[in-house]
Amino acid sequence: MTEQDTILIEPNRLFREGIKHLLAGSPFRLSSEYASIDDAVAADVQSCKLVIVDYPADADETLAALRAGFPHSRIVVLASELSADRLKAAMGAGADGYLLKDVSPEALIQSLQLVVIGEKVFPTNLAALLLSQISAPAPQGSWRGLSAREREILQHLVMGASNKLIANRLGITEATVKVHLKTLLRKIDVNNRTQAAIWAMNNGIIPEQSMNGDMPATRRLQAVSA
Repeated sequence: MTEQDTILIEPNRLFREGIKHLLAGSPFRLSSEYASIDDAVAADVQSCKLVIVDYPADADETLAALRAGFPHSRIVVLASELSADRLKAAMGAGADGYLLKDVSPEALIQSLQLVVIGEKVFPTNLAALLLSQISAPAPQGSWRGLSAREREILQHLVMGASNKLIANRLGITEATVKVHLKTLLRKIDVNNRTQAAIWAMNNGIIPEQSMNGDMPATRRLQAVSA
């Protein structure tokens, strides 16, 4: 992997030094570091492949500002707490990964490598927590107006599947998937596929494998263990 320009946003100086040490010798070149999201956005960095950020207190607002300030960068959130709500907030704000701060150095580097090539990453134990919270299906009325195909696509969005992968699994064209997805987003009143996946989880639409107690095996949404 070629060298990737990386920005680190972390209020704790000691933790910043630790991350810098872990990244040394890896494909990730730490080009800048900041104590807050506001400082990073104000710096107006022109280009950056990856942003590693501490989970902020006011996540909804500040992570959205970070995404707006770095529209073409991959964003990985490091959190100290195992929380499904925090995961949903981070992904809803446009984060590409959510990892706990006690992740092993090897898993951290592996996760960052996955993120820069377009994967979504989160911890295996957080995935289990999410599934336990949504194992009871929501009332059927919340799915009203969705076709069987649209529910299938929602299940694949929860697994992080790309349009191409969804098309292959359902035996339809990628163009057809895009048409279904556009209609689906309008019906459930969300703006993007991440918000659609969160809506699906909140409404009990989860992959059949997950409902049977097995984690879905996908590449696009990686569950990384420590």
